Formats: sequence, structure tokens, C-alpha cells
Amino acid sequence: MANWSDPRGQATAYGTTGTIDTATDAGLRSYMLRVYNTMASGVLLSGIVAMAFSQTDFAQAMAAGQGGALSWIIILAPLAFVMVLSFGINRLSTAAAQALFWTFATVMGLSMSTLLIRFTGESVATAFFATTAAFIGLSLFGYTTKRNLSGFGTFLVMGVVGILVAMLLNMFIFQSSAMALVISILGVLIFAGLTAYDTQMIKETYYQVRGTDFVGKAVIMGALNLYLDFVNMFQFLLSIIGNRE
Repeated sequence: MANWSDPRGQATAYGTTGTIDTATDAGLRSYMLRVYNTMASGVLLSGIVAMAFSQTDFAQAMAAGQGGALSWIIILAPLAFVMVLSFGINRLSTAAAQALFWTFATVMGLSMSTLLIRFTGESVATAFFATTAAFIGLSLFGYTTKRNLSGFGTFLVMGVVGILVAMLLNMFIFQSSAMALVISILGVLIFAGLTAYDTQMIKETYYQVRGTDFVGKAVIMGALNLYLDFVNMFQFLLSIIGNRE
């Protein structure tokens, strides 16, 4: 997942929640609500764009693997936006970060449009609602648990890297359906873990950035992390349970 740093340093606030005053608690609820609203709005935007773009001839060509170089640009563009936000957040203004997030969600919608073509509508709906239910439960766990989940962060990020490498190897070398299934199962598990982990990290970040100008950027980065958790979990789950057209 995208990691970023508070410009004031890396001091952690984990364990401080037991002494939060009422004003801070209200501020945390407002902050988390902004994160969830931004994340949900990004997912909604991607969904609308995906549905609209899936009706075009070019999306049909992309789904058939005939989109050419432009299709690869659409597929890889979201990664570029994630990298810019992740590594450049300290240099970006809040408005610029917001603009990049909405552009990222739009481009992700273009990229995900092929899923609506390759899989039946019933499969997409089932995977979406299953992912939503799992996401809510996992995020709630990450928000309320007293257990420090930071130790799982490195392991989970390494898991994401491993999945990406395995996907590339399977795409260009092995082309194994069994391997693809294993990757999808691991992907669901890893991004499920990241949902809980990222929620806790977003919560703890609030205590580091509250009262600073960085709060708006923290909201964007928190929403981006949760967006990526949700969308990746959805795509891997769809590849497991989805029926193809």
C-alpha cells in the first residue's frame, strides 16, 4: 500500500486513545467520516465511469485484448497517480491532492470497465456486495481493536509485492488457471488484512496531524489507501466467484 509520512515526524500515537478528551474524540469522528466519504465517493465515481465506458467500442476491444498501446496506458495510469500521491504528498497542496485523487478514481473506472464486459452483471453485483460487507466488518475491527496491528504492515506489503510478481509471471510465462486462482485467494486475504491495518493507521495518523494544515492531505491519503484495499479485494473476489460472459 501507499506509505506516506507526517511532515512533523514519525512519532506514533498508538495507545493514546484511552486519554482522549471529548473534543478530540469528536474531531476523530469527523476526520474518519471525511475519509470514508471521500473513499466511497471515489468508488462511486469509478463505478459510474466504468459503466459508461463499458458501452463503448474501445472498451469492448480492451476486453478482447485488442486495445493496443492506449489500453496499456489506461491500465497502468492508475499506478502512476498512486505513486505521485504517495511520494509527492508533502509537496502537493491539498487542492492538488484532491484533484489527483478524483482523476485517479476516474482513470480506475476506465481500467475496470472491462470487468463489466468479461463478467455477468449478477457476478459483479454479488462480488461488490460481498466486498462491501467484508470491508465494513474489517474496517470496523481495525478502528475498534486495542491490538496494535502495525507489526502486520511490513508482512502485508511484502505480500502485495509478491502477488504483483506472481501475477506478472503467470501472465507472461506460466499462464496457469490454477496459479491464477491461488493468487486471487491470497489477494483477497492480503487486502482483507490491509483493510483492518490501514484503518488503524488512518485513525492513529489523526493524532499526529490534528490541528495542522496536513489534515486535508491525510484525509486524501487515507481515502486512497482504503479505496485500493476495497477495489483490489473486489477484483480478486470477482475473479474467484465470478461467472464470465
